[in-house]
Amino acid sequence: MATRTQAREAVAGLLYAYGSGNAKIKDFAKNILEEKKIKNKQQEFALALFEGTLQNLDELDKAIKTHLKDWDFERLGDMERAILRLGAYEIKFTQTDSPVIINEAVELGKIYGGDNAPKFINGVLDTLAKISKKP
Repeated sequence: MATRTQAREAVAGLLYAYGSGNAKIKDFAKNILEEKKIKNKQQEFALALFEGTLQNLDELDKAIKTHLKDWDFERLGDMERAILRLGAYEIKFTQTDSPVIINEAVELGKIYGGDNAPKFINGVLDTLAKISKKP
C-alpha cells in the first residue's frame, strides 16, 4: 500500500508534467497513479491534491510569487515550481499540519530539485504557512 509521501511524490510528478506544457496529463492522472501502485484512499488523496492544486493554480502562484525574495517565478525550475504549488495548496486548503507539509516538500526538493531547492522550498513555504495560519 502506498503512503501519503508516495502519493505526494506522484502528484508532484503530475504537476511537473502539467507545468511543462502537458495539460492533457489531467486525463491520465488516475491511470498514472494506478501504475505507481497508488490505490484506494491514497489515490483519492493524491487526486484531491492534484485537482485542488490545478483548480487554485492562479491563487497559489500569486501566493508563491509574494514570498519569492529576489527571485523571478518564471526562473524557477519546473519541479521546484510543482513542489511549491503542491505545498502551497496543502497549506492553504487542507487540514494537514504545516510542518508535515513543509517537511514533505523539502524531502521532494532534495530528491528532484537543484542543490539549493530544499532550503528555498523551506523558506517560501514556511513564510506562507506563517501568514496562512489555519484555525
